Amino acid sequence: MLERLVEKLLYASRWLLAPIYLGLSFALLALGIKFFEEVWHLFAHIQGISEADLVLMILAFIDLALVGGLIVMVMFSGYENFVSQIDMDDESNKLSWLGKLDAGSLKLKVAASIVAISSIHLLRAFMNATEIANDKLMWYVIIHLTFVISAVMMGVMDRLQSHRH
Repeated sequence: MLERLVEKLLYASRWLLAPIYLGLSFALLALGIKFFEEVWHLFAHIQGISEADLVLMILAFIDLALVGGLIVMVMFSGYENFVSQIDMDDESNKLSWLGKLDAGSLKLKVAASIVAISSIHLLRAFMNATEIANDKLMWYVIIHLTFVISAVMMGVMDRLQSHRH
């Protein structure tokens, strides 16, 4: 009887994650506001911006878009994997990948997104290389390579584990 009560309580506690995933939607809103603030800033100063600065700003937009996609992926997949399945009345409006990402594949997609975001940051740093100290650039590369190696190792471990099953 006590065991059953504890198990029900543990199972019900997954709903404690729901406000966290809802909070991610507010983070997505904040990211969207920041994105359009930067777009407004770009168009307000477009005449005085050099080509290199324009490319850097576009890379910042891409970076924000990747982070936004990462938030959506974690928000929906995490909710579906750990809280409850999302029921859509209109199936034609449902995201094609929804319900297909398990915790392992979500982890790999998050790692790949982090590598992509890190790549953009590294590219931005290299485009400003004349203004950044060499030792700082070296640390950017080391950190980026750490992300790349970690993502590759996660993929290898996932592949090894899937071959065992």
